[in-house]
Amino acid sequence: MDTVILSDWLAARLDRTAAEPVYRQTLRLMQQAILTGQLPPGTKLPSSRTLAEDLGIARNTVLHVYDQLTAEGYVISTTGSGTYVADTRPDTAAVNTREKPAVASVDADSANQAAATAKPPKRDLGDLSTRGRRLIDQAGVSAKQWGAFMPGVPDVAEFPARTWSRLQARLWKEANPDLLTYAPGGGYRPLRRALSDYLRVARSVNCTPDQIIITTGIHQSIDLAVRLLTDVGDRAWVEEPCYWGARSVLQSSGITLVPVPVDAEGLNPREQDLQQPPRLALVTPSHQYPLGMVMSLARRRTLLEYARQHNVWIIEDDYDSEFRYGSRPLASLQGLDDAGQVIYVGSLGKMLFPGLRIGYMIAPEHLVDTFRTGVAELYREGQLMQQAVMTDFIMDGHLTSHVRRMRALYGERRQILIDAITARFGNELPVMGDEAGLHLVLGLPDHANDRAVTAAAYDAGVIVRPLAAYYSSETPARRGLLLGYACVANEKIGPAFDTLARVIEQTALKKKPTRAA
Repeated sequence: MDTVILSDWLAARLDRTAAEPVYRQTLRLMQQAILTGQLPPGTKLPSSRTLAEDLGIARNTVLHVYDQLTAEGYVISTTGSGTYVADTRPDTAAVNTREKPAVASVDADSANQAAATAKPPKRDLGDLSTRGRRLIDQAGVSAKQWGAFMPGVPDVAEFPARTWSRLQARLWKEANPDLLTYAPGGGYRPLRRALSDYLRVARSVNCTPDQIIITTGIHQSIDLAVRLLTDVGDRAWVEEPCYWGARSVLQSSGITLVPVPVDAEGLNPREQDLQQPPRLALVTPSHQYPLGMVMSLARRRTLLEYARQHNVWIIEDDYDSEFRYGSRPLASLQGLDDAGQVIYVGSLGKMLFPGLRIGYMIAPEHLVDTFRTGVAELYREGQLMQQAVMTDFIMDGHLTSHVRRMRALYGERRQILIDAITARFGNELPVMGDEAGLHLVLGLPDHANDRAVTAAAYDAGVIVRPLAAYYSSETPARRGLLLGYACVANEKIGPAFDTLARVIEQTALKKKPTRAA
C-alpha cells in the first residue's frame, strides 16, 4: 500500500458522524494496517501535512496520531528523513519451536490477506492445566446464591444494616489514614482482640489476639495453610462426604486427597488410612458438613493424639456452629489441643452476610509470624476500614444479640420445613443433620438420582444441592438433597417445599425398575 492508496484507504473508512473522535479512528485504522501487513515494515508514511490535506483533517490531529504510533513502537521517525513503519513481526526462530508441515509458496498479497483474516484457535478446557481442568469440571458453585432452598446462606434481609451503616459512617467521618492502607500484622489488632474474647466464650478456643490472622474467609484461610505447610503431592485426609469448596482449594494446590468415611461419631479412619499418616487433615468436628453429625470426644482425643505422634496438621473448619438448636454450641477441637497441631478457621459471613468477606484463622503460637508474613506476601490484605466497623459491631454487643436473634429465627424456619416434610412424606424420607447450621439433608431412596432431582427442581424454581456432589466417588454412599432454610421467609417455606415435593415424587420415588425374569 503506497502513500496515495493509504490516504484513499483511510478516507473511505473514516466516519465523520461517529461518536469516536477522528483522531482515535485514524490511529486505530493505521495500527490495523501495520499489524495485518497492509503497511509492510519499511514503508514510508506521507508527511503529516500531506496526509492531513488528503483526509481533510487538522494537521495537529495527524501529528498526534504519528506521535502515538511512535510511542507504541509501530513506526520510527527520523529527523530529516521521515516516518517509517517499524518491523514488529514475531521472531520466527523463537516462535516456531515445533516443525510445521511444508506449505505451498504464496505471494505477499495472499500472505497479508491470510494474516488479516486468520482467527485465533478456539479456546476450550484443553487449554487448562490438569488441576485447572479438574477444578472447572468439579466446580460446585451455583449460578444462584439466594432463595429456597439454597444451603449455607443466612438471611441477609435480617441484617441490622442501619446499625452497621451508623458505625461505618462514624469511622469514615474520622477518615483515619491508617485504615486506608494495607493490613500488616495479620489484620486490625482491635478486631483480633475482640474476636479472641468472643471465641474464648462462644467456642471455648484457647488463643491470644496475636494468634488470630484475619482473612477473607475459610477458602483463603485453608489456602494459606496449605501453601505454607504442604508441598505438591502431599496427602490430606478429607471427610467423605465433605464441603466441595474446601476440596477444590486442596486439589488446586496439588494435594492428593484421601477421602476418610464418617459415621455417627464423625471422622472414622480405616486401618489403611492410619498406616499412611497424611500431611494434614481437614475436619468439621462440631457440625460435619454436610451430614451434620458431631465428632465424639473419644474421636477428638484420638485424632489429636494421632496428629501429635505423626506430625499431622489439623485444619478445623468451624463454619456455622453458632447456630445450634436445642443445646448450647459445642466446644472446639482447638480448645483440646495442647500440642499446637490444630489450625482453627472460621468466618463471620454465615453469622452476618456472605459479602462481608471477613474470616479468621487461629495459628499455633510457633507459626504466628510465618502466617502473618504469608498472608501479607500472597494476598496483600486490606479492608481495614471494614475490619474496624466489625470491631465496633462486636464490642458494642451487636454481634451477640444478632446471633441470638437469628438462632431463634432459623430454629423456627427449620421446624416449619421439618413439619412440611413430615406432612408430605411421613417417615418415608429421613431428615439428617438438622440439629445445627443453616441446612438439613433430606434422604432419598438408594435408587434415586439426586443430581437429576436437583436439575428438575431448579427448572421448577427451587434451589437444592445433591448430596452426591459432596462425595469424591461417583457412587456415593447416600443419596439426598441439601435444603437450606435460613434465607427463606417463614411463609414461603411451605409453598416452596410443595413444589420440591412434586419434583421428588415425579423423579425420585418411582419404583426402581426390576430386571425381567
